[in-house]
Amino acid sequence: QVQLVESGGGLVLAGGSLRLSCAASGGPFSTYAMGWFRQAPGKERDFVAAITSIGGNTYYTDSVKGRFTISRDNTKNTVYLQMNSLKPEDTAVYYCAARTTPGVRSITGYDSWGQGTQVTVSS
Repeated sequence: QVQLVESGGGLVLAGGSLRLSCAASGGPFSTYAMGWFRQAPGKERDFVAAITSIGGNTYYTDSVKGRFTISRDNTKNTVYLQMNSLKPEDTAVYYCAARTTPGVRSITGYDSWGQGTQVTVSS
């Protein structure tokens, strides 16, 4: 399994921006589809965005479309989540995950997970 380490979280005012990074090691990164999920206190872990291994197709949950952008740099074994126009409801722990099977929107099937990075958006 690939090891994943997120970074880039923090405290930001509503309307601000953050860029999360997820560095991978120990596996063939370019063969993995990568996803970002988030979990707010007392809530389930939900899908945010994903990018496929081949073609780099991207997918987003409706609430972040037009504000968040997922990208990957296979030369750096890193996936990014650029978050703009942040809202208080974006506050959560953000996790990146890797999978080799289809179905990037589903939490089921992701084989590797990072430890998470906290994003807090204040109003």
